[in-house]
Amino acid sequence: MALYDAPRLFGFELESTENLSFIPLVVRFNLDRFGQRISLDQWRRLPHGDRELLARFPVEDDAAIEPNFDRALAEMLRTHTDAVPETFAPDSDPIWAHTDVVPETVIRQSSLCGIGLPSLGRWSELSPFQRYALAKLSRKSEVNHDFVPAMREFGLAD
Repeated sequence: MALYDAPRLFGFELESTENLSFIPLVVRFNLDRFGQRISLDQWRRLPHGDRELLARFPVEDDAAIEPNFDRALAEMLRTHTDAVPETFAPDSDPIWAHTDVVPETVIRQSSLCGIGLPSLGRWSELSPFQRYALAKLSRKSEVNHDFVPAMREFGLAD
């Protein structure tokens, strides 16, 4: 599978990633799926071109990208931060992968933000990457400033 031509950023992320100063959701998605974790400091120590490359990896469910993502990230960190990514066992059944239930955290975040809940039908129509984004943005118990813009971008809020 080929890399995207440009970093895969949602519209609502363009400002919040501050030109890749913060780890975009596409990179977080692949880190979480492949059981890797890096710090914000490690991310920021990577050259912009490397951060951009990591943000161009596919988000489709394709095991063929795992070794490429792993190798690229490990080499970048070794070269520029003299570190390796922390590894962990990825969640084998993440809530965002389910289309039969809207996660409780998404329901809670919708309520905190004062917007309507996504219907189960609309939730199930989202791509896995979109469901991941909403689940990631709603994991904390306080309002996330990107949650409402994400819901709007995905057609779930006015």
